Amino acid sequence: MVLNGVNPSCGDDINLQLKIKDGVIEDAAFNGSGCAVSQASADMMIDLVIGATEEEAMEIASRFMGMIKGTASPEEIESLDEAASLENIAHMPARVKCATLGWRTMKEMLDKLQA
Repeated sequence: MVLNGVNPSCGDDINLQLKIKDGVIEDAAFNGSGCAVSQASADMMIDLVIGATEEEAMEIASRFMGMIKGTASPEEIESLDEAASLENIAHMPARVKCATLGWRTMKEMLDKLQA
C-alpha cells in the first residue's frame, strides 16, 4: 500500500509504502523531498514499525505524537528509541508538522485499512 503525505505549510512531501501481511508490517519504505527533520523522522518511524502489527504501529505513532505534544511519559519517550531524539521539536512550532508528516501519513494509511 502506498500513500502520499504532504505538509502544505513548507512543501515537504513523502510517499510512504507499507507491505502488510496478516496484520503485520513486513517492510516499509518512503521517498520524497523535504527538510532533514521530515526525512529523518520518517526514517526513524520505519525502523520502529517494521515487524510491528498494525495496532502496535498505531500505538507507537500515538506515543510519538504524545512526545511532540509534551504529554508522553519518560517511559513512552524512551520506548521510541532514536525517534526520542526529536523530543525538543515540540519547542519549535514551525518544525512540528515536519516531524509528524510521516507519522500522520502512516496513521492515515492504517486508518483506511481498518475502516
